[in-house]
Amino acid sequence: MTKLRATITGIGAFVPEYILTNDELSKMVDTTDEWIMTRIGIKERHIIKEKGEGSSFVGANAVKELLRKTNTSPDEIDLLICATVTPDHQFPATANIISDKVGIKNAFSFDLNAGCSGFLYALTTASKFIETGACKKVIVVGAEKMSSIVDYTDRSTCPIFGDGSGAVLLEPTTEEFGIIDTKLQVDGVGRVHLHQKAGGSVAPSSHETIDARQHFIYQEGQPVFKWAVSKMADVSVEIMERNGITPEKLTWLVPHQANMRIIEATANRMGISKDQVMINIERYGNTTAATLPLCLWEWESKLKKGDNIILATFGAGFTWGAMYLKWGYDGKNVKK
Repeated sequence: MTKLRATITGIGAFVPEYILTNDELSKMVDTTDEWIMTRIGIKERHIIKEKGEGSSFVGANAVKELLRKTNTSPDEIDLLICATVTPDHQFPATANIISDKVGIKNAFSFDLNAGCSGFLYALTTASKFIETGACKKVIVVGAEKMSSIVDYTDRSTCPIFGDGSGAVLLEPTTEEFGIIDTKLQVDGVGRVHLHQKAGGSVAPSSHETIDARQHFIYQEGQPVFKWAVSKMADVSVEIMERNGITPEKLTWLVPHQANMRIIEATANRMGISKDQVMINIERYGNTTAATLPLCLWEWESKLKKGDNIILATFGAGFTWGAMYLKWGYDGKNVKK
């Protein structure tokens, strides 16, 4: 029987119009552009200002662009997975809302939460539906309104996060392209260092939890940084070694855009140059589950069929992972 692989055949993305700069942030909290750029590497981030809009707003716009660029009818889609930590509601799933907004009616859809590793986890999950022949066209979307859980009085976390979305279309191929290898991992001991304290079933919303400001991101920077540098680099190197990819053979590293120092440390450990790394953290910040597809979207015109690409990520949970894929089309030929 011919082996099926899942390959990315298109990319769409969307970021809100409003841009929150470091200079504006410095008027809201005790920080400076120099402090943020030195420690994190972020200059600006896009924020949803539209009233009554959540993650499905950016997610649906990204999917609409994806469908348009790939000339795909919503009726052709078999499955849509939305990776998010900021769903529109506890239920229904944001994936269901996105499907409705873009006219997808012949599919099933669900959300997946793996922190900042969400998109990679969702991409891996989606690939299995393709590889088994259960689905022919699957959309994976990372969509976040991180500004909804950011405490803009906390100088240690508020400069980091932004809002946005990216989406990819997965289809089957019998060629030697697409998703070749993946390794995903988790260690729940890290949950104490990065989480949202209230709003779940352990600590339901109440006047007390709101007054205590427990519905925002809680992060202990040093432990998260140390784990991220170690684990993201380790799993990326392992994927390279078990697939015989030397630094010279690697075309692109697509790292989660959490912190410039984490990105640089991962690239150094892999033995690759900065020219081989997709970096857009300065313009978008950490959009959590949307960082990886936003990178692919920005670099699409530079991607060539057969490029060796590694996606690497680390997030709350702790979750982390890496994926090796061989790119399946020439991005320069795609009509914007």
